[in-house]
Order: sequence, then C-alpha cells, then structure tokens
Amino acid sequence: MNKANSSVLRNQNNQTSEVTFILVGFSEYPDLQVPLFLVFLSIYTVSVLGNLGMIAVIRVNPKLHTPMYFFLSHLSFVDFCYSTVVTPKLLENLIVEDRTLSFTSCIMQFFFACVFVVTETFMLAVMAYDRFVAVCKPLHYTVAMSQKLCSLLVGTSYCWGLFCSLTLTCFLVKLPFQGNNVINNFVCEHAAIVAVSCSDTYISQMIILVSATFNEISSLMTILTSYGFIFTTIMKMPSPGGRHKVFSTCASHLTAITIFHGTILFLYCVPTTKSSWLMVKVASVFYTVVIPMLNPLIYSLRNKDVKETVWKLIKNKFHCHIS
Repeated sequence: MNKANSSVLRNQNNQTSEVTFILVGFSEYPDLQVPLFLVFLSIYTVSVLGNLGMIAVIRVNPKLHTPMYFFLSHLSFVDFCYSTVVTPKLLENLIVEDRTLSFTSCIMQFFFACVFVVTETFMLAVMAYDRFVAVCKPLHYTVAMSQKLCSLLVGTSYCWGLFCSLTLTCFLVKLPFQGNNVINNFVCEHAAIVAVSCSDTYISQMIILVSATFNEISSLMTILTSYGFIFTTIMKMPSPGGRHKVFSTCASHLTAITIFHGTILFLYCVPTTKSSWLMVKVASVFYTVVIPMLNPLIYSLRNKDVKETVWKLIKNKFHCHIS
C-alpha cells in the first residue's frame, strides 16, 4: 500500500514538474509591444517611487505619525508589493519571445498577488473605519484608535489576505494540468489558470466567486456604514468651512475606494465569457499596474501635510548640493 501511494505521489510530482504556462499577454498586438513596454515601465517607475516615497515621507515627518498615515503607509507598501509581483514579468514578456512560465512560478505569482489584493481590500475598509472615528468621535479618537488597535487591524488584514490566498492556491494546485498551457492573460490570474485545467473546475470557480463576493460585501459594508455615519455628521455641522474640511479629508480615500472596488467587482464578481477576455486583461492591468501608481498620487496631491514634507525634503536636498 505504501509503495502504491509513493508511486502515485511520484507520478503527480513528475506531472507537475512538466507542466508549463505560456502567458499570451498582449502578443496579439505586435505593433504595440514597444509602446506598451514604455508605458508600463513609466507607470511602474512612478508607482515604485510614489509608494516608497510616501512611506519615507510618513516616517520622516513626526506630524504624520497618526493612525491615518500609519494605515496609509501600509497601503503604499501593499501597492508596491503586488505591483512588483506582476509588472516586471509583464515588462519581460513584452520584449522576449519566450513567455513560458513554470507551474511553480505561475502558482507563486498568483499566491502573492492574491495576498496583497485581499489585504488592500480590507486595508481600505480599515481606513474608512478610522475616518469614521475621526469625524464622528473626535474627542475619543486618540483613545479609540490606539496603537495596539491599529496594529491589530493591519495585522488582521494581512492574515486574512494570507488565509484567502492559501485556500485558493490549495484548490488550484489540486487541479490537473498537462504539458504546455496557454494563459490568455499577462498574469497568472485565477480565471485564466482554471480555464486551461483538464478537469471539471466548477468547485474552484465557485470558491473564487464566493471568496471574492464575501470579501467585497464585508469590506464594502464596513466602508458604506462608516461613510453613512460620516455624511450624517457632516450634514449636521453648522459651519460650511468645517464641512468642506472634513469632506476634503475623506475625498482622497473615497476616490481610491471607488477605483479599486469598481475594478475588482467587474473582474471577479462577473462571470467570464470567451468574448470578454480583452476586458479582463484591461481590468487586470488597471488594478495590478495602474491603481498602485494612482494611490500615492491621489493621497499626495490632495494632502497639504504630505506636499509640505515633500517640498521640505526637496529644498534640503537642493541646499545640500549647493553647499
């Protein structure tokens, strides 16, 4: 019995080691390969500099050592991570002919991308709760949003992202694949991987649908409830100046939420058909490449403290070079 089991296990390992994935990416548009490479390289550069710069600015300025900026620094870290998981491979595939990826590499790319996307989903919800406490319970804000609670909320977001990713990856690994598998995307995305499996994928597809729907509903309920209370509080404020100040503080976060959740809802909570693969690619580009670039721009351009810190750092650097 042991010999039979070991023989089956050996055969499964051999089959897995021989499985490869070929990322189609944007190869059907050969004339756009170089322009797309330059565009994505520019976006990725801005994303890396923007997110790492945001983390650095928050660390440098003591005025920004508050719960809101603590969450924002982790949002920037998550954006940097999942952009880095996906974009370098996308850039490579735009300039090389061999777009082959091993089974392990493809699964690992999906695993890490999933961890950071789910984490960001709940990080945005945590930030909404932070804004709710700041606006609706300002006198209790310091006590309510203690360092311990902030760390717990961030840690829970990371842990839930890891749990969801492990669950989905386990079901993906159990699916049988054979030989070279063409993935009609530039990233090892769940629907694209499942589509090339040589067995019934109903369970795996249902799990991703249920998981994505649960994550969206639970995080959006937190966000909508928080902002429902925020808007009620804003409307009760007697001063128009006070209302404008609070709304302007929340506007950046609302913009980031709308862009991120709108894309995720379209991509994961709508059944995929063969005719919609191009739209899936566009949506995937948006949330893996474009959104990580947009978030630091959204928060920095609308934030006076961040802009002041950046200008001080630039001026200090300039004066150092002159002296």
